[in-house]
Amino acid sequence: MNRKKRTGQILLLACILALGSGTWGCAQGTGRQAVSPGQGTAVQEKQSPEKPAMESRPIAFTDRRRRLIREYARIHYGREMETIVPQAVVVHWTASDSRDGVYRYFYNEENPHLRNGTLNVASHFLVDRDGTIWQLTPETALNRHAIGLNWCAIGIENVGGVDGREDLTRAQLEANVNLIRYLRGKYPTIQWVLGHYQQDQARHTSLWKENVPGYYHGKTDPGPRFMAGLKEQLAGEGVKFF
Repeated sequence: MNRKKRTGQILLLACILALGSGTWGCAQGTGRQAVSPGQGTAVQEKQSPEKPAMESRPIAFTDRRRRLIREYARIHYGREMETIVPQAVVVHWTASDSRDGVYRYFYNEENPHLRNGTLNVASHFLVDRDGTIWQLTPETALNRHAIGLNWCAIGIENVGGVDGREDLTRAQLEANVNLIRYLRGKYPTIQWVLGHYQQDQARHTSLWKENVPGYYHGKTDPGPRFMAGLKEQLAGEGVKFF
């Protein structure tokens, strides 16, 4: 076998392996690692803990949603952007006991009743009462789930919290712990984990960015008990909590 032919076969094998690992394209002859779509070169990924079992249930994510995301970012952060470099995970409850109902609500790309941009609310992940995880959007998509933090935070919604009851389950706690470990392993830029109700404390950190004066809503989710459970389970792993 001549040298040129062998080199070509090696490059072909490298491309096949790259595609099998989920990377986008083959950077033949460049010496650079291919970049996954939608994540951009700003996001530093590394080998992460095992990905927890989850189902892909994407909400509508068309050019319309992308336009609305850019509009939201321009209003609230002063520049157009569609993706984030994750620095925090914000944990929520849905204030609803219907996973499917929440999914249908998030699915809509636009909500004309919202102020300061009509991008509909959405989260990256939705965790049901039994701990089942649904992934709704790409991990680095900019979603509208936490005022002041959307530019840098991945959101996890947990089904429950109707009428403010702190009733999230043990299965949900375990699912959140495993998901957070996976995300922190994949994105070493993630240092913080906070509950939505802890946004008051976040306002005094570099995590908070909000250009619209007076744009703020008090929150109670997912409750101090659930956050205490996360803090206990993730103790000693370098996670920052409030």
